[in-house]
Amino acid sequence: MTGGHAPGASNAFDAARRALRGLVVAATVRIHRPVVGYALEEPGTFLGSGFFVAPNWVLTCAHVACGGEGGEVAVVYETAPGRGTSAAPGRVVATLPDRADGAGRLLPAGNWPAPDLALVQLTEPVDDHECVYVSERPAAYYGEGRVLYAGWTENEGRLQVLDGTLTVQGTIGGWSSDVQMRLGDNDLPYGVSGGPVIDPERGEVIGVLKARSDHRPGGTSTGIEQLRTLRVPAEAVAEHSDLYQAVFHAHDRYHRDRQRHPASRRQTWTDVQGRLGARPGRTLSPDERIQLLGRLAELPPPESTRGLLDILDSLPDFQALTPLPAPRGWRDGLGALYESASDDGALELVLDYAMRAMSAPRPFVVPSTPDAEKALWVWVWQAAQRLGARYRSGLAEQRIERLRRRDEAERDDPDTFSGGIRPTDGPGGRRGHRRGGPDARARARFVGSVARPSALLELVRRGWEPDRCDWSVSVAASGGEVVRLHEAERTLLADLPTHLSGPLGEAFRHCDEPGRPALLQVALPHALLGLEVDNWQLTPGEEPLGALRPVVVRCSDRDRLPDEAFGAYGGGEPDDRGQADGARGGGGGADDLDYPDDLDAERRARWRWLHAHRARAEVLDCDEGLRKPVPTVEQLRALAHGTVPVLCRYGDLRYEDDAEALARIVLGGYGVAVWRRRRGRADAVCGEFHRGTIDGIAEPPTAQHLPEVVHELRMRLRAGRTESFWADGVALLYDDPHQPLPGTGDLLEAP
Repeated sequence: MTGGHAPGASNAFDAARRALRGLVVAATVRIHRPVVGYALEEPGTFLGSGFFVAPNWVLTCAHVACGGEGGEVAVVYETAPGRGTSAAPGRVVATLPDRADGAGRLLPAGNWPAPDLALVQLTEPVDDHECVYVSERPAAYYGEGRVLYAGWTENEGRLQVLDGTLTVQGTIGGWSSDVQMRLGDNDLPYGVSGGPVIDPERGEVIGVLKARSDHRPGGTSTGIEQLRTLRVPAEAVAEHSDLYQAVFHAHDRYHRDRQRHPASRRQTWTDVQGRLGARPGRTLSPDERIQLLGRLAELPPPESTRGLLDILDSLPDFQALTPLPAPRGWRDGLGALYESASDDGALELVLDYAMRAMSAPRPFVVPSTPDAEKALWVWVWQAAQRLGARYRSGLAEQRIERLRRRDEAERDDPDTFSGGIRPTDGPGGRRGHRRGGPDARARARFVGSVARPSALLELVRRGWEPDRCDWSVSVAASGGEVVRLHEAERTLLADLPTHLSGPLGEAFRHCDEPGRPALLQVALPHALLGLEVDNWQLTPGEEPLGALRPVVVRCSDRDRLPDEAFGAYGGGEPDDRGQADGARGGGGGADDLDYPDDLDAERRARWRWLHAHRARAEVLDCDEGLRKPVPTVEQLRALAHGTVPVLCRYGDLRYEDDAEALARIVLGGYGVAVWRRRRGRADAVCGEFHRGTIDGIAEPPTAQHLPEVVHELRMRLRAGRTESFWADGVALLYDDPHQPLPGTGDLLEAP
């Protein structure tokens, strides 16, 4: 007997169920009071369960999360079976219902009413955890059947994770906006509240365990769609302005990036959903769905819920009743289509919806928005190949017409924003920045900081004592004059921050203005460019330098890199320029010059171009998560002058070492470059870093603002702002060829 399955199908289905359970357990966490050390293994600090819903975001019950102190909790998770637990601090940033007092402080846990949900934001970046896949369909659509659950509990004096099955026995609230599912046929021990409830047929999380019954086995769960009722900001000026959109855009991009990661062998939620036979909306495969959701998550969110409902109402074949709470994000709209889709028109309905999302009015735009619209169109066109030629032709015409109408509306109404970025929109075309929001005011404080006096720290490594250095601190005037304040020799690199407190403090007093901290330039040999100077704390308990002021690095031995290094680092012979001269583009002007003078002219030409136009980031060593070699020096010289090189895999295994990769950039004539010091696993998802650098570098009108952009990122990172976690470890090379370093090799060169 095969029970309706082909021979072997049952075994395959059971294996898929086991794989699903493994993914669920890996993403399920326990919540503790904020304590340290071994106390996190003590049941006395244990509050309940939760699960990672997006990178660095945990969803749990409000009555669990608010059992901490002042909204602070500790999140304990397992990176993989058998690897033990890790802990990260977190804070409660939102509860449903909202029970904060007038000052924003959370009220005690008590007996929370429905929906009893809380979002916990990690305050330190973590990149080695699994995230659940959250259904885009409301839990009320689930009906009857069995669900999986997971959570943590105390067993024989130890905290252990457990999972099991429950029977859906109806709902509480019917079709109201606070519907809960009644669950039974299994005991729910203490501690599992806040854990995930999973649809085992589709491989999706549909709810959160809320309470256990006192009189019978089982309890209740709250549908995750209740998060749609989170407070809507008065004005969305960026993705992170709206907590709901920020979390679920991060969720969808995570699963899209995880699915297409070329170097990872780990099984994904999408893989398991495919093995379960899930067919979202009767037409999409799980892979097609996550690729679509990932592209929708690259777009700015809908302008409003009303705007999203108007889009759904405009679909010719959409007939389903609007669920409660009403859809709020692009993924919610896609889920609403599922109940209306018929077998013969399901794909057309999805494609029509995607076309409307592609051309919808935007609450804001970012530099990557046009690329996101193009990527969505590519998905639509590929999916449409299953349909007839007449429909495909209509899609192409519809795209042109929708973009034309949107451009006309944009010209008629200056306050209507779309995916096209106009020069008059200000940096990155961001609506909030143009209106003078907080980010704009913060940036305005720093405009022109590179043209003001700055502090200069120069380090020279001692050749026979590589753990020691000679150093000096100076004040660099905007006109190029440099006044040295202090110098020292043979200082241990590890002890350097403690020696710098007094000299740098004096230099900062020379340069700082009220509300305008001066730039710190750190001149380093190319082998030390990865030194974490922005993380130095000059005095115990003080904020890191990078959070206090703009900090950039410069290459002090560019001119002393030997000729053989040029060849060793992929530059060919010094006199052989290959085909670089005719391929630069983007504001060239050094094409007919002879080496080495032409390289210096290229450096200056690149610098001038970047400080007169918007820059464009170019990730050199990573292709959607797959390591690749850094281009040779001559290939780098051939790139357009508006290019800012980006290294994603600094500190990771690579084809060349980190010093060589940076040397190629230096020898290629670049004065501006970005990299991040990689701290995670080799297969950690890096899509957010790619997106962040592309948008962050292209946002300001010129590269002059990049030191302040990076400073702002570091401040947000230090403040625990999740939207900036992609920038953890970021470094900026900002080396002005028009202001050469003083006395190169004269005073500080080691004998």
